[in-house]
Amino acid sequence: MAHPEITPEPDLRHHGDAEVGAGYVDLAVNVRLAPMPGWLATPLAESLAQLSAYPDDRAARAAVAARHERASSEVLLTAGAAQAFTLVAQGLGVRTPLIVHPQFTEPEAALRAAGHEVRRLVLPPPFVLDPADVPDDADLVVVGNPTNPTSVLHPVRTLERLARPGRVLLVDEAFADTVPGEPESLAHRRDLPGLLVLRSLTKTWGLAGLRIGYLLGAPELLAPLRAVAPLWPVSTPALAAAVACSSDEARRAADEIAVHLVEERAHLVSALRTLPGVTVAGEPSSSFVLVRLTGAARVREQLRLRGWAVRRGDTFPGLGPDWLRVAVRDTATTDAFVDQLREVLT
Repeated sequence: MAHPEITPEPDLRHHGDAEVGAGYVDLAVNVRLAPMPGWLATPLAESLAQLSAYPDDRAARAAVAARHERASSEVLLTAGAAQAFTLVAQGLGVRTPLIVHPQFTEPEAALRAAGHEVRRLVLPPPFVLDPADVPDDADLVVVGNPTNPTSVLHPVRTLERLARPGRVLLVDEAFADTVPGEPESLAHRRDLPGLLVLRSLTKTWGLAGLRIGYLLGAPELLAPLRAVAPLWPVSTPALAAAVACSSDEARRAADEIAVHLVEERAHLVSALRTLPGVTVAGEPSSSFVLVRLTGAARVREQLRLRGWAVRRGDTFPGLGPDWLRVAVRDTATTDAFVDQLREVLT
């Protein structure tokens, strides 16, 4: 049984990019590492000729809206998903925010920075959410789907039960396009009260340095967030990326990538399960896998000495020193990694 609680916070500002550096094979950051497709590279290059003008987000909002069968007024573009959490923390007058953990720590960090007292609903392995465990008085509930770092994909029927009048339900779908067909996405839903859906273009298209994401929701829910947003928060190249990544071609490509990811993830999970003392959490659904092993901190340091970077788990509320997150890569990289991990464990 999960229990809502106020607990001492770990280092909420620690993220996977702190684990990597020159000379490391990167299994710590959940950004796809692949050449940029021409349909994305070309408009990005062309946008550089427009840098003398202030960014105009109308075309990008329209493209994103069409992608999700919404109106432009239901789209708020942000400089990455992280900025969206800051806008939510600063713009919504919530009193009792609750974060479903383990999950990406930035929403809690942003809420705390804005002066909010944050409650945590900490899920035990295999990190399955029971809506009955969410207190009725929580007027902001934040949940990832699929969740970073657990790679759990919550069913739509579970998330629907969290929505109610007087509550904002923020569903972080930064990794939704890593699931073929996005069957559990709420991005197109306009019927659930208080629903905000967060999407990112960072992960699949390798755009972490460009900073582009967006919120989807009712205009009246987005209005206070627009009011606290900085002027021109999204750069012209990032807007060009939003248009390109919302195209039918991009959607088809993303789904093909997601289908291939299923095979690569299965290869990684199968290999990890052959290792003594290594437990894969649940049935992963995204581009990363959460594993538990005794002495994970020592294992992580030994892997670093061998040139491999993985994500520590102890900075996620609800996890501890025996957890690591591993990004899914191509099968050759996976095989080389598992060989190194086996040597470290023996």
